[in-house]
Amino acid sequence: MVGAAPIIAIDPLPSARERALLFGADVALDPLAPGFAEAVREATAGRGLDVAFDFAGVGAARAQAASVLGPFGSLVLAGLTPEPVTIADSIGFCFNVNQVRGHYGSEPEHVEQLVGLASAGRIALAPSITAHVPLAEAADAVARLEKKVGDPIRLVLTP
Repeated sequence: MVGAAPIIAIDPLPSARERALLFGADVALDPLAPGFAEAVREATAGRGLDVAFDFAGVGAARAQAASVLGPFGSLVLAGLTPEPVTIADSIGFCFNVNQVRGHYGSEPEHVEQLVGLASAGRIALAPSITAHVPLAEAADAVARLEKKVGDPIRLVLTP
């Protein structure tokens, strides 16, 4: 709605790709599929990605995202990991004036922005809630998220 197009979701899980399309992505691609880079170029009319957000914190995903950036494209690291960032083609990366940017997203003002956007009806969080889990089961909820048991998106802890 603010000019980002196309929105391309990339995930190896078919259910996550289907969900991304339901949430408004224009295209959903499997990063493990043969011809992945060609599919990105096709979806972007040959440009490559303007911005790639890594929410997984997986080195292979970051490297793949960097490889399909277009000129002046940015890789935004939101998924936290101790793994180093590796740019396989640093000449191409520099020639295209690409960037790597970090984003932590957990500052108090970000939570306030999120609450404000939800309160104003600008974003709907309810479709991304997989389940409400009692606080006493928090450890199990974290394990479900880590192991992707039941294909969770977001688990909300309740008293």
